Amino acid sequence: MDFSHFRLEKADQDQAQAITDLVNLTYRGETGWTRETHIIQGDRTNRQEVATAMSNPDARFFVINQPENLASCIYVAKERDSAYIGFFSVHPSLQGKGLGKYVLEQAETFVLRTFGVHKLVMFVISQRPELIAFYQRRGYSRTGKIETYPLHLGIGVPKVSGLTIEYLEKII
Repeated sequence: MDFSHFRLEKADQDQAQAITDLVNLTYRGETGWTRETHIIQGDRTNRQEVATAMSNPDARFFVINQPENLASCIYVAKERDSAYIGFFSVHPSLQGKGLGKYVLEQAETFVLRTFGVHKLVMFVISQRPELIAFYQRRGYSRTGKIETYPLHLGIGVPKVSGLTIEYLEKII
């Protein structure tokens, strides 16, 4: 796929709802390979959580705009000597075409150049081996840090027992 017409741009505050919609569609929608509907019910995020993340002065929300909808979004936040990656989403109609790889590479380049940190961290649902494999192919490693699914964050309710999150990291 030719990505020359896709530009990663800083999201505007007025895009909080569109970002929320994309993240919920990507993770909890009915199509796409990254969805979690078989193990978690409910929304992945809400407008308030996205707006709060957008207001963090040590972070950036990036989007790829298309005329009809957002193609992708990703959030990066500097945290001491590392950068956290979250809310990473690619519209289901564009998944499996290399756009996710492209967006992740662009975000990593931004982190290195702008934040000046070399370690990236993220967490994923441990019961998502295909998603963990995607990140491993991009150079992320399992850290061994595993926690109980964070019900207190309001990011959905597990449909299966024993759900956990796992931390991944990459040194760039």
